[in-house]
Amino acid sequence: MRQHRGRMKVESKDKLERYLNEVPGLKAVDDVQQKTLTLVRLKKLSAPQMKPLIAEFLETIQQLKYSGFIQLETLAKSLNSWKEEILRMWKFTRTNAVTEGFHTVMEMISRRAFGFRNFNNYRRRVIALCGWDGIWSLRQQSNQSGLPPLMV
Repeated sequence: MRQHRGRMKVESKDKLERYLNEVPGLKAVDDVQQKTLTLVRLKKLSAPQMKPLIAEFLETIQQLKYSGFIQLETLAKSLNSWKEEILRMWKFTRTNAVTEGFHTVMEMISRRAFGFRNFNNYRRRVIALCGWDGIWSLRQQSNQSGLPPLMV
């Protein structure tokens, strides 16, 4: 049930359909789940394309909210609290994945060292492991322009 339907083999789809038909109510839950996943995965839509989907997305949240299943009600609460971000994702394709990656590296550095007593040592380790050269070029530009040096 967790596999993407577009990537399933024909025999796997048939097996899943038989299973969903055997368990009462599971087919309806699976349909709502697939509808929700399809909506959440959308990206780079124009305003006219988004308009009918917004209503469909909000209707799906309401269906989940009143489904009677605790897990689906929890999912409805989560989707409702993140609805603005999800709709923004439909419009824009940029993510903050690079920033999150750097943040993860920085957390791992801090964990391995059990905290740093000296911030300069931590800063040097972050620069060495993240490999971000932009910090040095920014510092050189600020020194050449007569501006005060960056606090880096």
